[in-house]
Amino acid sequence: MIETGHAPSCGCEGKPHVHDGESFGCPCCAPILQDMGLLSFPAFDRAARNDDWARLGPAPEAHAGTTIMANANVVTADGNFSIAEALAFRNGKIVAVGTLDEVKASAGDEAEIVDCAGRTILPGFIEPHMHFFPIAILGRFADVGAMQCEDAEDVIARIGELAGQAKPGEWIVARQFDPSLQPGADRINARALDRLAPDNPVFIFNASLHIGYCNSAALKIAGITAATPNPAGAAYGREPDGTPNGVLQGQATMFAVLGHNLAAMAVTDVPAACKRVCEKANRVGITTFCDQASGGFQGPGEIEAFRKFAVSGHMTARLRYSLIQAGASRWDELGFAFGDGDQMARAAGWKIVSDGSNQGRTGLQREPYLGRDDFGIAYVEKEALKEIVIKRALQGWPVVVHANGDRAIDHALDAFEAAYAAGAPRERRFRIEHCSILHDEQIERIAKLGISPSFLIGHVHYWGKAFRDEIFGPAKTNLLGRAASCGKKGIRWTMHSDEPVSEMDPLRLIDNAVNRSLWKEPGGVLNPAERVSVEDAIVALTRDAAWQCHSDHEIGTLEPGKFADFVVLDKDPRAVPPETIRSIRVLETWVSGKRVYSA
Repeated sequence: MIETGHAPSCGCEGKPHVHDGESFGCPCCAPILQDMGLLSFPAFDRAARNDDWARLGPAPEAHAGTTIMANANVVTADGNFSIAEALAFRNGKIVAVGTLDEVKASAGDEAEIVDCAGRTILPGFIEPHMHFFPIAILGRFADVGAMQCEDAEDVIARIGELAGQAKPGEWIVARQFDPSLQPGADRINARALDRLAPDNPVFIFNASLHIGYCNSAALKIAGITAATPNPAGAAYGREPDGTPNGVLQGQATMFAVLGHNLAAMAVTDVPAACKRVCEKANRVGITTFCDQASGGFQGPGEIEAFRKFAVSGHMTARLRYSLIQAGASRWDELGFAFGDGDQMARAAGWKIVSDGSNQGRTGLQREPYLGRDDFGIAYVEKEALKEIVIKRALQGWPVVVHANGDRAIDHALDAFEAAYAAGAPRERRFRIEHCSILHDEQIERIAKLGISPSFLIGHVHYWGKAFRDEIFGPAKTNLLGRAASCGKKGIRWTMHSDEPVSEMDPLRLIDNAVNRSLWKEPGGVLNPAERVSVEDAIVALTRDAAWQCHSDHEIGTLEPGKFADFVVLDKDPRAVPPETIRSIRVLETWVSGKRVYSA
């Protein structure tokens, strides 16, 4: 296991966090994940030692022989953004792309021909930043987040529906309530939940995973009363008379309640959990994803689970992963190296989390947050960050630095510059994750240094209004997610969901980058000068995402010799009104010539 003392997924080098009633941090630095990891250890140990994976049944099989996808609109996403009408694949790899006659000539007379009826085929989408096991855990719980519930009243109503379906005494657990997007957080308390579920314990995760909400039944099971003292570094929300009101601020209070529902706290079936994550990805056309904090939940047990999953034949999305800095001593002890793994699961980076989240006001800024006197938090101080980046870069690791605030981005660029000065190779494709607030001179530095940013583009759509009105003000908010400006400087950029921060959905990401519309503000657009073309957005999630993940030799474009990873859509994103991109349907997803999803 990774050393304890702080949430291992955070990489904060032991620095404590303070989350007040207004601030909502990022889930990647939520200590509750560490406890979930500890409780899940028996299941991971069993999966590593025994053949649990055989319970998944027969693995999906590829088409025998050669298959031609004909009468299609094949968007290759190659260097010329070529369009073809057919492609052929054999033994999991593409053998020909072009006109139907050209493809038939290469594929041979025995090839099976599939009529695509004019539908659009794109390279399989690549999600370059998500969190595999947090998705596996949280995905089991009811989603009451902003995409499902307008406000706190809707959340309460949804809990009522769940209570109506629950057995007496059964726990009701929900997730993703986000006060920065859903008004009325003060209405989520024990009294409101008691009215709907008096006999069922209820627990709701705040989207940050730093705060929870529960009802009186849950408090009673946990033995928490007015006489219960606040644990160190955490607090029970209370009524004026001291009675707990069901708001749980901090790791210790959350665990004091949820620890009485161990079924919700632990992964008990690792193979099934892994399969659920792949199925979720396949439904939205993802054929490769990158876990950007591997080891933060279960340490080396995660890597072994990835290996076993790949060997089982049931991994229906390729996995690239970055080891989390917080487990550095363990990774060194076990001899992990860049490139470990195979075509299905492979080490692709070394991840450092240098600051928090801007919406949580923990991203490290040059100037204070709007109406406040704080600048955010450096989870890793500037000089320490340089030392880590230099060390890992010289070992050959592609270093991936989470940096949201503009000062955090300054520190990341300084660290990469120092690594080059120390002799690190420039071709390692160093990345800045989220890279949220970018000034012009920072874009110039990124271009000069050859750094590649990946934008959490949902910041623009979902949080743009809050950034503008409450967190930064209009001028600084216009610096958010500057993909177009990076593209003009020749910088290769991608975008990501960071699920569980926002849900994996490549077509939604394309919509956010192309339209930059503001959620809940009809007609609102955040800095339209930063809109990108549909073609550039597609490249960001295919060719350039493959390049970022050191996999462009095998995936990312539809070209002969690469794996037959592709997605079939009912419409061409380039040919529909931009505001309708999100309504395009994923019809089929294929990985290595295997159809892994069909609508």
